[in-house]
Amino acid sequence: MHYTNSIDTTKHNKNLLSSKHYPIRILHVVGGMNRGGIETWLMHILRHIDRDRFQMDFLVHTEQACAYDQEIRALGSQIIHCPLNRLQPWIYAANFQRILKMYGTYDVVHSHVHHFNGYILRLAQRSGIPIRIAHSHNNTSCVEAKAKWYRRLYLDLMRAWIARYATLGFGCSHQAIANLFGSDQHIHPHRQTLYYGIDLTVFQDPVDVVAVRSELGIPKDAFVIGHVGRFEPQKNHVFLLDIAAEVAKQEPKMHLLLVGVGSLRADIEQKVAQMGLGDRVIFAGSRPDVPRLMRGAMDVFLLPSLYEGLGLVLIEAQAAGLPCIFSDVIPQEADVVKPLVKRISRSQSASAWAEAVLTAPNNSSALTKLDALNIVEKSAFNIETSVKKLLEGYESQFFKY
Repeated sequence: MHYTNSIDTTKHNKNLLSSKHYPIRILHVVGGMNRGGIETWLMHILRHIDRDRFQMDFLVHTEQACAYDQEIRALGSQIIHCPLNRLQPWIYAANFQRILKMYGTYDVVHSHVHHFNGYILRLAQRSGIPIRIAHSHNNTSCVEAKAKWYRRLYLDLMRAWIARYATLGFGCSHQAIANLFGSDQHIHPHRQTLYYGIDLTVFQDPVDVVAVRSELGIPKDAFVIGHVGRFEPQKNHVFLLDIAAEVAKQEPKMHLLLVGVGSLRADIEQKVAQMGLGDRVIFAGSRPDVPRLMRGAMDVFLLPSLYEGLGLVLIEAQAAGLPCIFSDVIPQEADVVKPLVKRISRSQSASAWAEAVLTAPNNSSALTKLDALNIVEKSAFNIETSVKKLLEGYESQFFKY
């Protein structure tokens, strides 16, 4: 599929960009600013940018209040509600274009809603937005392979619109880029890998392990398997529970700490009760202190996802010095601290996964937590590196025309 770098040449856009004004106004389009990989990365960016040079606002597809809304407003950015009903896209289009007129001229629309990016950027082009960015945060190819014919038509249309209307494409991994833009991204310089950066200062704070575990109702001598992720099919919680049950057969002090919210939480709670693991599984909900929980409560991090764009929580877990056991479908870029990571095929049994979980602490014991943090700090996943590349992307487009 042909991918173009087509900037509008209308008088409006020429006048807009020729002024070279600061701040550059950026509108991020997301489902909602709750705690998740995409949203947490965007908050790291917002906290670290020069807000005299870059103004970031957020258009969200919900009317509900979200976890990061208050902090976003405190940092001088706006939350703009534009509810989405995919069965009535014309209503969304009218609201989107009304919002762009109401909130003034944006230089950039940066869309984070995967294939639906195509529709967003088409609307942005029609509204005269000169810089339009499609950002791929996931690799859903395994789901798309099973899609019905009408879903495949939708995906093809969205990819065609992304190719036509995006002036720049970002992806959190090579797999994520290929999923949205095609596998020939090396031919197109306007498709770029942009790794998630995390703020590593919180991984340097002292942590009282006994206090953290006591707060969660976990014995201080427990063997704790940790998981951070939405309760949605992608995260494969059912299999995660099967693994935990196998671990418990060999390690009577096993506890499972689940951080996150989602539509399947009630189902998972029911399965926990049916398996007789009610006193071993902690549902921590949505938490603002994930690094603290990783460092203070977890012994091993487990992520048996069915698919991922990258898995920001894996980078955080490695920064915390945790041994990480995860599925082999996760992009190779996630292997930052190699002595800490072990990949396992999803086709392997729960008992095979359990064996890897039980032996992981011994296999990675030669590496200190400080060593692990230093490796992540020197990698592309440092927030400073991530911010620098993102802002260079904005400015390269902005000053090009």
